Amino acid sequence: MSYTLEIEPTGDVVEVEEGQTILDAALRQGVYLPHACNHGLCGTCKIELLEGEIDHGEASPFALMDMERDEGKCLACTSTLKEDCAIEADIDEDEDARTIPVKDFKGKVIEIKDLTPRIKGIVLELNEEIDFQAGQYVQFYMPGFEEPRAFSIATSPKDTKTIELNISLVNDGEVTPLIHQNCKIGDEFKITGPFGRFFVKESAQKPMMFFAGGSGLSSPKSMIEDLLQRGCDLPITLFHGARNEDELYYSSLFKKLEKEHENFRYIPVLSGDNLENWSGETGYLNDVAIKTYDNDFSNHKAYLCGPPAMLDSCITVLMRGRLYERDIHIEKFFSKADLSGDNQRSPLFRSL
Repeated sequence: MSYTLEIEPTGDVVEVEEGQTILDAALRQGVYLPHACNHGLCGTCKIELLEGEIDHGEASPFALMDMERDEGKCLACTSTLKEDCAIEADIDEDEDARTIPVKDFKGKVIEIKDLTPRIKGIVLELNEEIDFQAGQYVQFYMPGFEEPRAFSIATSPKDTKTIELNISLVNDGEVTPLIHQNCKIGDEFKITGPFGRFFVKESAQKPMMFFAGGSGLSSPKSMIEDLLQRGCDLPITLFHGARNEDELYYSSLFKKLEKEHENFRYIPVLSGDNLENWSGETGYLNDVAIKTYDNDFSNHKAYLCGPPAMLDSCITVLMRGRLYERDIHIEKFFSKADLSGDNQRSPLFRSL
């Protein structure tokens, strides 16, 4: 059995199978709805029910308060339909967004890279071509676990049958230790995607700054490679933060790209101890960025991906240096661990 869902203000109509969430149905039919965690925890996918009856599912009371339920609000990532419905979603038009339906793939491991002592590169050959925008992510299903994990695609869209995921070890995590310890060539995994709206806003035609820390380098790597492969001639700067040289992965690739492209600049920054043999920048990305741009980031686009502390400090510096919310873009997806207990959070800004 299926139901019809009307979506305002776009006027899109999608078919929703019994037991299928509103978000899943919309994304699989190429209709974008705002989302981030996909687990009913962050509230990003909050919508208003205009007509019909739904089942709220396992929506967190933090993400959807009782008062909001009474007002007709629900979460698209947990809500299922009981009958034909109509909803209203807060959908911003984005001329740089492409309409790409979410699909399921089978990915076979064909290569495993030890990128750093804590980050592995898992290269997957897919059973069919994947279409995505550089910067987007996929959901990775580990056998034995009901909930998937979100990982950014580290390769450019030029590679349509092969993708790389950079997976950082989380010591107290459930899935990443298993991947690091047990994943081997030939293993097959279910992959779903693409997801997210973290991609280059090319229509702006502004110089770009990328800030990456830890495995947050995945999306910027994909985006920068894609831009350069397609002949972008706008200035591009990558600030890559790590504690030591062992954690500064793909540095040889970026140094090569810097030599090949006059418009690309690579600035690695180390923040650890015992850096006597390091001749590059040291400290924190935000401080190095201030020095590099003389504290004036106006008329740029900034793309940030990395640990929360890094994001917060860089956003603060960028805004103090005359760059505002509309020109600062961060990767927005969260796991249950990110948003559980004391880590629950609400956005301070509309897009950050």
